[in-house]
Amino acid sequence: MTAPDSSDAVVRPDGPWIHRDVAANGARFHIAEMGDGPLVLLLHGFPQFWWAWRHQLPALAEAGFRAVAMDLRGVGGSDRTPRGYDPANLALDITGVVRSLGEPDAALVGHDLGGYLAWTAAVMRPKLVRRLAVSSMPHPRRWRAAMLADFKQSRQSSHIWGFQQPWLPERRLVADDAALVGRLIRDWSGPQLPEDEDIDVYRRAMTIPSTAHCTVEPYRWMVRSMARPDGIQFNRRMKWPVRVPTLHLHGSLDPVVRTRSAAGSGEYVEAPYRWRLFDGLGHFPHEEDPVAFSTELINWLKDPEPDR
Repeated sequence: MTAPDSSDAVVRPDGPWIHRDVAANGARFHIAEMGDGPLVLLLHGFPQFWWAWRHQLPALAEAGFRAVAMDLRGVGGSDRTPRGYDPANLALDITGVVRSLGEPDAALVGHDLGGYLAWTAAVMRPKLVRRLAVSSMPHPRRWRAAMLADFKQSRQSSHIWGFQQPWLPERRLVADDAALVGRLIRDWSGPQLPEDEDIDVYRRAMTIPSTAHCTVEPYRWMVRSMARPDGIQFNRRMKWPVRVPTLHLHGSLDPVVRTRSAAGSGEYVEAPYRWRLFDGLGHFPHEEDPVAFSTELINWLKDPEPDR
């Protein structure tokens, strides 16, 4: 296990939040937190880190929640470990952080890969997940089926197939000060692009040693394990239904995950399930229109009858 070689100025910028590290599942994880109340744990996606939730942290804290954004294993200020990037272990990282924070459970909010892991955690450790909100990511079984059977979805997620090459993806991600990261975020966003300064933060974070490799490893597992016993076992396990209220958020202009791929994930939820499509937004709705996203999320978290 090695600590990330990074500058605090990149992964721990000053703000109204508090930075600290917590131990969970054999590794150390960096978190940024604000507020008091029921725990809401925010899980970032690719090619980002906890900074993706900079708008939601203060909004959730003001609404009466303990908002915590964590860096996933191998990213941002968290440990870069030589292994452990399969979704089952990454989900145990998340639920381990919930325990380390001294909370009985949490509402998980995940985007992209963070959403994939939030789905997984809700199945694997249901007692630790109070509610589930997922953005820009179908249920893992829906994702697998779409990638294998839907040519348009497979083409739109072509970066994942590209990640299966050895070493080249890492080199491309960090080349020219991680210029590819900036291009991907701009290409995948709708008309309301994140600010250039924020995109530059993601680029700098990707150039921290070993980050690029750790970033692509979960996607390598997701594809390479499809025909392996561990992947088949994981896919079977994900047949178990999600039994907590679930909010599913998606941008109508998402060029990475088709709406038809995400829609229908409710078939794996045996609890109140709410689908919300944001018109005119792309793959990063929480950054493209943070006010609309936060309002939808907070209203749902506070709704005592989420099945309405």
